[in-house]
Amino acid sequence: MNKKQIVETIESYLEPILAELKFELVDVEYVKEGPNYYLRIYIDKEGGINIQDCQITSRTIEKVLDEKDPIKDPYILEVSSPGLDRVLKKDKEFERFKGRLVDVKLYKAVEGEKHYTATLVNKTEEMLYLDDEGTALEFEMKNVAVVRLAITF
Repeated sequence: MNKKQIVETIESYLEPILAELKFELVDVEYVKEGPNYYLRIYIDKEGGINIQDCQITSRTIEKVLDEKDPIKDPYILEVSSPGLDRVLKKDKEFERFKGRLVDVKLYKAVEGEKHYTATLVNKTEEMLYLDDEGTALEFEMKNVAVVRLAITF
């Protein structure tokens, strides 16, 4: 299996488990860093995730992963919250966080800038729509490197 297939398989195992725990699956990453492979699972729930939620999830999914054994190489399992500055990847996340301030990084500069912080208005398959204090901003998704929630103090 390639990495994409591994992630999709893991997601299919996790969805019912996390639904039962009343957690949301935010993302799954299977990456190699140095000599080690990591399986990173990001979860969330209303009000946020705490360390006990991560421990419960880790213990529960370890059993399923050991039983089904979808990953043949040794790996390190990490379960965590997506964080305050979470990256938005899925359409449901863009929908959920409409009206929130986001940081956007672009692959190539638009009007001399590659980084924008503005309010998320909408996202379609092709376009990202923001509002910068009354000024409408539109970016082609193919030029958007990353969108993450902005942290404001």
